[in-house]
Amino acid sequence: MEETRAKLIRAARKAFAEKGYAAASMDDLTAEAGLTRGALYHNFGDKKGLLRAVVDEIDAEMAEGARAARDRAKTLWLGLIEEGVSYIEMALEPEIQRIVLLDGPAVLGDPSRWPGQNACLRTTMATIQALIEEGTVRPVDVEAAARLINGAALNAALWVAASDNPPAVLAKAIEAFRLLASGLLREPG
Repeated sequence: MEETRAKLIRAARKAFAEKGYAAASMDDLTAEAGLTRGALYHNFGDKKGLLRAVVDEIDAEMAEGARAARDRAKTLWLGLIEEGVSYIEMALEPEIQRIVLLDGPAVLGDPSRWPGQNACLRTTMATIQALIEEGTVRPVDVEAAARLINGAALNAALWVAASDNPPAVLAKAIEAFRLLASGLLREPG
């Protein structure tokens, strides 16, 4: 069963990236995977369920990439910033752009409610709490700050993906993200 799911996800990921969700037919998806429509229905319910599985897989990869950027940073503060910047930069990747940032929200709804975003929120909350405890960030409601930081990164990525000139918008989005986040820093005293 896992092999069947993996084949369908792999075929859908390719088709959704190349053609977009609307243009990818279920017959093409199942033929590419060497399976039947019944296998798709059994494993995912419908095409939308298959998109959700593909988005979940890519979203997990995005979270791992953002965590890796955070872990390479010299300080916890820089890690928080680099995690957000990394997420925004991923909006230039065609597969992420089309599947996660354009088709995903159009079909699956608000990305801030996706399960992967909730996991990222918990991670950001833990980071902000640690930054408060070490004195880098001002005392602030941890959940509010984490939601705003994550929301800024998500909305910046959505803006980049939907723009007519993603590289130009990326530079503006990253600059603004860095400035917004810096408002959390404790003033030297």
